[in-house]
Amino acid sequence: MSAINFTHHQHAHCESGVTANLLRHQGIDLSEPMAFGIGAGIFFAHIPFVNVSGTPGTTFRTWPGAIFKRVAERLNVKVQTQKFRTPEKAMKALDETLIASRPAGMLSSVFYLPYLPEAFRFHFNAHNLVIYGKEENEYLVSDPVLEDVARIAPEDLAKARFAKGTPEPRGFMYYITETPKHIDYKKAIQQGIKQTCFFMLSPPLTWFGNKAIFLLANKIKSYPKKLTPRKASLYLGNIIRMQEEIGTGGAGFRYLYAAFLQEAGQLLNRDDLQQMSVELTKIGDDWRSFAYHAARQMKARQTDIVSYDDLSNLLRICGEKEKDFFKRLEKVRF
Repeated sequence: MSAINFTHHQHAHCESGVTANLLRHQGIDLSEPMAFGIGAGIFFAHIPFVNVSGTPGTTFRTWPGAIFKRVAERLNVKVQTQKFRTPEKAMKALDETLIASRPAGMLSSVFYLPYLPEAFRFHFNAHNLVIYGKEENEYLVSDPVLEDVARIAPEDLAKARFAKGTPEPRGFMYYITETPKHIDYKKAIQQGIKQTCFFMLSPPLTWFGNKAIFLLANKIKSYPKKLTPRKASLYLGNIIRMQEEIGTGGAGFRYLYAAFLQEAGQLLNRDDLQQMSVELTKIGDDWRSFAYHAARQMKARQTDIVSYDDLSNLLRICGEKEKDFFKRLEKVRF
């Protein structure tokens, strides 16, 4: 089995990057920001009762697999998705897909990817990558967060595809089977924006969407009273890690969505979308400021340190600005 003639491109976020790379392989030149925006990738959730690495679950993106699925549906691209009961069946299906000259995207745990630097390897089970060939009993990897391609042993890839925890990848694999002759980008952009605004503004439960930002702000304010200093620091550290290190995280996802709005505005000749791109970039700066001060609090820096109350207020500012932003974006007409 040899390598497929696959061109690797480095991207900011794993799933939108994989989506863009798989589409480019099929002749559809879609940028990563467009994939992220059309796929309604931006989201927020804080679920205190879901344990992730010993801390409450926080996510700045939609659930794994959703971006690829939505982009495929909106561009009328035919795809095949599969989950498996055993590693043996999953690896056999992968080999058959490669023999058919189809590069395959899949979910994995970064903990079992030895080609990643050790500092980045922890139990996070929603990392996307592409396998595009097999040589000398090693799989060829296009991981969009890396500058160059990599290789991985079958046993390591099997472990990564069947890691335990939340969520369980269960060997999830996806690939493109057919592409359309014509794509209605205007309709796809409109659908992506509409769904993004719905998920950010409409969830009735406080754990999801914009409401969850204020929920987390309240939780952070209570950390010094309800948690030991070590646990408070651990909880805060996980929020920062999910925001700044997993994919592009909170601020980075705002920048990525802003790039989508800018590109959509240029494509559709819409000045309003380009102006909103500028606004969201500034909101991304606010998220980054929160992460900076949270990191200093966590590491107990003696200078330029802010209190947990101050961190809560910084997060509330992000929430208020985004609430206003998505309400106005929701009213944009095409």
